[in-house]
Amino acid sequence: MVTITCLVDNAVLHSSPLWGEHGVSFLIETPDGRVLFDVGQSGTVLLHNAAQMGIDLASVDALALSHAHHDHTGGLESLFASTQRRIPLYANPGLFRRRYSIKDDQARSIGLKVSQAVLERWFELRLKAEPMQILRGVWTTGEIDARPEFVGSSPNLFIEQDGAWQPDPYQDDMSLVIEAGEGLVLVCGCCHAGLLNTLAHVRRCFSRRVLAILGGTHLVSAKDEILSDAVSALEEYCGSPPRLYPNHCTGENALYALRQAYGEQVQPCPAGTVVSFT
Repeated sequence: MVTITCLVDNAVLHSSPLWGEHGVSFLIETPDGRVLFDVGQSGTVLLHNAAQMGIDLASVDALALSHAHHDHTGGLESLFASTQRRIPLYANPGLFRRRYSIKDDQARSIGLKVSQAVLERWFELRLKAEPMQILRGVWTTGEIDARPEFVGSSPNLFIEQDGAWQPDPYQDDMSLVIEAGEGLVLVCGCCHAGLLNTLAHVRRCFSRRVLAILGGTHLVSAKDEILSDAVSALEEYCGSPPRLYPNHCTGENALYALRQAYGEQVQPCPAGTVVSFT
């Protein structure tokens, strides 16, 4: 059995003692170990919610980061303080590239808050563009380089290149693929590479049907026509309607559109959500 718990999200389960923040973190538990996927924005929320749910973060066997933005990496120091050991960290080699949000001509850093040297002291870095196996049945997607479909971008996010601001290409964006029964479960951080592009990549690399999708899909920035096309194409990319547990950067319009198309197959995924697959 595989169990996936949402530890951090913008929203929390109704009437729960959990805290929310703009960020995301998932705990994936399999018979072979525990993988933490992203660590939220502050670390404070991650530690609080884990304690409230009776989850000992010191028992985590590996960490994977979907990309460098601070709402997915801000809790790194808190996690290390909890584990006090150098567990493996899986990510794209572009993790350390500086990233910025520019509003009103003011540039604000939104990438990693710690240097590569510090992170190397805290964790055993495993950075590759290719898919990597974390545990038996748990893989990174690797870099999603083919992106013919809609990309989950934001107009105010940039990198600095050759002395000029360039739109962030989100080359470090990746998701997790988990073997479950007769297919795969896809867990996304923000899916900046684009949900359909990510699904096509998973189909090429893993040759199995995606049964379920959890996490941030970055459909919040999709215009109505693109959103409609993306929602209707999901069944084609997955082979049949998947179970959907969207959160974080999915957006209310996208959640509504998904529910209209797939009904009870779609469930929100606030902090505190626990989903199991056999």
